[in-house]
Amino acid sequence: MKQGMRQEILTWSDVDHLIDVLLPQFHGHFDGMLMITRGGIVPGGMIAEALGIKHIFTAAVNFPHDVERAKLLAWPEFLQFPDDSLLADKRILVVDDVWGSGRTITAVKGRVEAAGGYPELCVFHYNPKRSLFPRISPMYYAAITDAWITYPWEIDRGGPDKVLARLPVTN
Repeated sequence: MKQGMRQEILTWSDVDHLIDVLLPQFHGHFDGMLMITRGGIVPGGMIAEALGIKHIFTAAVNFPHDVERAKLLAWPEFLQFPDDSLLADKRILVVDDVWGSGRTITAVKGRVEAAGGYPELCVFHYNPKRSLFPRISPMYYAAITDAWITYPWEIDRGGPDKVLARLPVTN
């Protein structure tokens, strides 16, 4: 998290609200869902269950972090991605938790398109101020934010600063 950046710590009730905002936005049938690891796994699972999507795939994307100047220009490495035949001629919902710079989700979008699929992008939180892609945005999003978001499944892991944020535990 950048110095001075506002942080929001969400509860599971907040996440339920985000799902409630997203669900009415979806129309028609998706042939499959592609969840971006790790951030898109929990949101994707919740959305897949709500929409009855049965064909679930994952994409693991890595951008090199070793050269400061090349960070934003680096070519992505796809560590895991479904075979093109599973995406071709299919309407695919691509899910991640946050659109910050947009690099990861747009790389996945491009790969789905190259396979002959029709990707539609979905995130819980969209940060247009940080986006590197002014002409591209998610088709579906639950909220616009400029804050660093910490989801309830991230609480015990700590954020990028390794500062643990704790919420009260209820039994």
